[in-house]
Amino acid sequence: MTLPDIRPAIQRVPAHASITREQINELVESFYGRVQGDPRLGPVFAGRIEDWGPHLAKMKLFWASVLLKTGEYKGKPVPAHFVMKEVEEDDFRIWLEHFRTTVAEIFEPDARPVIIAHAERIASSLWMAMFASPFDKKPDYLKTV
Repeated sequence: MTLPDIRPAIQRVPAHASITREQINELVESFYGRVQGDPRLGPVFAGRIEDWGPHLAKMKLFWASVLLKTGEYKGKPVPAHFVMKEVEEDDFRIWLEHFRTTVAEIFEPDARPVIIAHAERIASSLWMAMFASPFDKKPDYLKTV
C-alpha cells in the first residue's frame, strides 16, 4: 500500500521582520478613520457598514494574514467587493493614497515598500475583478504591481 503524497506545511514567514500585530491594528484603525472621513469613500463605506467594530476586526485578521502570514482570515474579498456596484474605478486610487499615507506614518522605512506592494496587488486584483478583462490596461496608479 502506498501512502498519498503529503505536501509540506506552508511556511508562515512575515512579509517583513519588523511588522507587528500592534502596527497592523494601528494601520487598520487609522486607515479606516481616513476612509470614513473621505468625501468620496466615506459615503460608499457608510452605505455598507453599520457597525464598524466587526469590519475593523475582520480587516485586522485580513492584514495579519497578508503581512504576518497568520492564516487567520478566511473570507473571500473578490466576491464581497464585486457586488458593490457603487464603487467607481477611481476609488481604488483614493483608497491607495490613504493606505500609502497611513503606512508611511506607522511602519519602518524598509518595511513600507513591502506593505505597499501587497496593497497594490490586492487593489489590482479587485480592480481587475470589478472593472476589467485580462486584456485591459490598468490605471497608472496600479502600474507598480
